[in-house]
Amino acid sequence: MISDHRHQVIVNKLENQGAVSVSDLVKEFGVSEMTIRRDLDILENKGLLRRVHGGAVSQRGRSYEPPYLMRSSENQENKQRIGQLAASLVNNGDSLTLDIGTTTLEIAKNLHSKHDLTIITPSLQIANELVSHPGIRLIVSGGVLRPGELSLVGHLAERVFEEFYVDKLFLGAGAIDIRNGASEFNIEDALVKRAMVRTAKQVILVADSSKFNQVAFTSIVALKSIHTIVTDNELNPELVTQLQVEGIEVFLT
Repeated sequence: MISDHRHQVIVNKLENQGAVSVSDLVKEFGVSEMTIRRDLDILENKGLLRRVHGGAVSQRGRSYEPPYLMRSSENQENKQRIGQLAASLVNNGDSLTLDIGTTTLEIAKNLHSKHDLTIITPSLQIANELVSHPGIRLIVSGGVLRPGELSLVGHLAERVFEEFYVDKLFLGAGAIDIRNGASEFNIEDALVKRAMVRTAKQVILVADSSKFNQVAFTSIVALKSIHTIVTDNELNPELVTQLQVEGIEVFLT
């Protein structure tokens, strides 16, 4: 197993368990203690964990935002299936807002068979994906660029979304929780997302199952404002039932 993937598995374990031990990681990966200790040192230097005797504990706070490149390599197959299913909900002639994120980018990749769409996005990656599509009128929000995310934030971006009333918003989130709704790591992104929600006829939340039962730093929207959720079939069935009780339509890939 290459080191980058091993690091991601360790970080995921810390998120789920809160702590890991060197001995357990040696057994799981089939590598030496020296290799695991070096992995933990690297992750500690990145601020992702804190070394303790015999292992490590999670260092992530709710405002910690995993780097885009790290997120883009997580749960890729699930995100691709979510993107395909979500794109199937788009009708020719729709007006859409596509939020930033690795899952919404997968939606954009599956829109090339559609036509007569109007799409507004604050994501330069999504804009680049759709820029040559002849059947799409593309509006990029403008705003201040977040270099690592290639997202546009700030007052200008918020104002654009307040002025356009779209049929469907495909919304991403850093975390989703029954009680606290959808939340995000970065306040500037969250403010843009709130503006998107206010002017969308239908709010469709797209996220893989790892985002659920989590709370990030700042609120985006309560679950009562979400009409539909598209996620993967690894989501706990009890949670699916809870979401449906809240009146949310749930699609599983």
